[in-house]
Amino acid sequence: MEGNYYMIHDYLIFIGVFAIFFFLTVSIYLFSQNQKFKIKNAKLSEANKIIQQRLNEVQLEHIGTKLNPHLFKNILNSVQSHAYQTYMSLDKLANVLDYILYESNNKFVSPKEELNFALSLIEINKIKINPLFDFRIKSKIDKSDAIFDEKVFAPLISVDLIENAFKHTDFLAQDSFIAIQMELQDGIFSMKVSNKASLKNTLQKEKSGFGSQSLDQRLKMIYNNFYTLNKNSKNGIFTAELTINLGEFYDKMRYS
Repeated sequence: MEGNYYMIHDYLIFIGVFAIFFFLTVSIYLFSQNQKFKIKNAKLSEANKIIQQRLNEVQLEHIGTKLNPHLFKNILNSVQSHAYQTYMSLDKLANVLDYILYESNNKFVSPKEELNFALSLIEINKIKINPLFDFRIKSKIDKSDAIFDEKVFAPLISVDLIENAFKHTDFLAQDSFIAIQMELQDGIFSMKVSNKASLKNTLQKEKSGFGSQSLDQRLKMIYNNFYTLNKNSKNGIFTAELTINLGEFYDKMRYS
């Protein structure tokens, strides 16, 4: 009997020690996870403050170039829709806001600056679509082109074509897609955007179109005979093709 008593006593002590060790281990793990969570929250809070500050700067500067009023709303909605990509989105958004705030008031920027802006804008918009969605982007840029770093590109020219593709695409259709091609060769910039158009958005488009009208007006006023812009819709596929002869336009600027 006495032997059994000591055996039970030792067993209870072992259980007690094990329980204490288990409790301490769980407590340390939970404390560690809580600290990581606090750090992530602090980073997100700081990032949100930076966004708010930059948006306030945009409002104070009263950007001269007319933009689609839904541009910022669409960008922010894209960021919010997928929290797991917040950090990447904030980085791209910061680049976009910097460009709009500090470069868009310039009469001209370089093709390098505009193309970097366009790629950041595309990456932000991609966040809100399903990873399995048929999205195609092709970029063929000759960085050795003589005008690649020259101030010859009207800022924000690429906004309308990109925004319209994401805004007016039928993302639920099985054969839906968005395809964007950008090219700079021999002084000629070309951009082709195609997408499966949403019937609902197509019907509503007649009541909007501010961005499209603004783009057409800017191209005519700035590039006159040095550009072509063709838009067509066939079998539910909308395609817009913009070509600007930046090389000849630059020569005109230098010698006029």
